[in-house]
Amino acid sequence: MTVDPLALRIHQVSHLTGEFVLRSGRTAAEYFDKYRFESDPVLLDAIAERLAPLVPADAEVLAGLEMGGIPVVTALGRHTGLPCAFVRKQAKEYGTRRLAEGAEVAGRRVLVVEDVVTSGGQIVLSTAGLRALGADVGTALCVIDRGQGGAEALAAEGIALRSLLTADDLRTAAAQQ
Repeated sequence: MTVDPLALRIHQVSHLTGEFVLRSGRTAAEYFDKYRFESDPVLLDAIAERLAPLVPADAEVLAGLEMGGIPVVTALGRHTGLPCAFVRKQAKEYGTRRLAEGAEVAGRRVLVVEDVVTSGGQIVLSTAGLRALGADVGTALCVIDRGQGGAEALAAEGIALRSLLTADDLRTAAAQQ
């Protein structure tokens, strides 16, 4: 079996062990520190290049979720040419007071982009906000799916999850090196 060099690189850069509380509230003995791959411009560009073919053909806007989805969506936009929206966890109370900054989402087919998915909770919340703004959201894309129920939770909300890699893919690449 051939080692996926991108999966191996992401594992080497972002895999941590210890005790970590995830956004879902779960405790994990391993953690994929997304900021370690998002802050490496060469690695982030390679990730975006591999994500680009997973973007649905009918997508009109890429929506990156605060905070980790924003660098991913920006890099992905370079490879797809699609405009980007940056989605806050909640609308700010000053300035534009918008939930989604950047590209307009109302009446457009929007692809939600996230870095790591565990339970899918933030995608569900953000998608509800985008839909309330008039966005048509049916698909989410992530770099890493931890395989802990996120895809199923999203499917229950009418959102298909596409992932570049799973946590198992990263572990397999590391074991094969």
